[in-house]
Amino acid sequence: MVPTGRRCDYLKSLVNCLGFEKRKMEQETGLTKPAVMIACAAMTLLYVAILYAPSLILRLPPPSSLKEFMIRRFVCAIISSIVSIILCALILPMRSREAANLFGVYGIRFDHIWQAVVIPLSLTSLMYAGSFCLKSLLLMESWKEHLNEDGGLSFDCVKHLLQNFIDWMSSAASNVLAWRNYVVAPLTEELVFRACMIPLLLCGGFKIYSVIFLCPVLFSLGLQLGYTVIFGSYASFLFIRTGHLLAPLVAHVFCNFMGLPVLFARSKGIVSLAFVAGVVSFLWLLFPVTRPDLYNDRTNNCRCWHGYCSWN
Repeated sequence: MVPTGRRCDYLKSLVNCLGFEKRKMEQETGLTKPAVMIACAAMTLLYVAILYAPSLILRLPPPSSLKEFMIRRFVCAIISSIVSIILCALILPMRSREAANLFGVYGIRFDHIWQAVVIPLSLTSLMYAGSFCLKSLLLMESWKEHLNEDGGLSFDCVKHLLQNFIDWMSSAASNVLAWRNYVVAPLTEELVFRACMIPLLLCGGFKIYSVIFLCPVLFSLGLQLGYTVIFGSYASFLFIRTGHLLAPLVAHVFCNFMGLPVLFARSKGIVSLAFVAGVVSFLWLLFPVTRPDLYNDRTNNCRCWHGYCSWN
């Protein structure tokens, strides 16, 4: 491991990489901004268009159930992700195309896993401080209704709560919409719009903060949801800062689970106070807890995205 004093900020390294003369970069890599934009637009179009392939291209009969409809879409999204990964591997200028190098470029890593899961998850949860506060208040009110004469929860009440939780877990495991929201959609979207597009855009010469806002625009155009730009920018920020695909992936799953943050609640001013406190804490911790050296053993002398591009 490189001593802390010798580590340089990962973002600075990327800026240095992308700060080379534009002509020299294009000559050595063969990547130009127009070419990269065309590739990213093609991946976006493929991700959306392939969802309609079963009926428009393959001429399959209409699905008989919601489950069959969603499974078709799962297969299409997975195929789209695999094609994007292969396309990206062919376009990116890398010193070696070994599996370990390819996985590293896509942020698919098995080191620093707990940091990539726990820290981004904790950071993201701060934006839901109002939601957690409201849920806690509602839970306390529900408990008060089930208190026994001694002022404690009855055994039947605890058993009922546990049974409800088990039933919810069982229902979610067999619910095709839950698989879409918490597994297939987050995984395929992060693979295409973060793991594939961000290395292309960075190696094509786009500035880091341009990439942070450009990827979400492509993502929102593909999904026709304007508000996804906000989350997409955050997810892109996490991916660039950490170099770990798990970081935006766990944040994506968590946000899908929680929905939109609760900003206020009638006659519960503490909910708004909690939301504001959470936002302030989120902004205060955003850069310190996403320091690249927390997620990487070596961040010095990086000349491009993960050091795998051909120029140096």
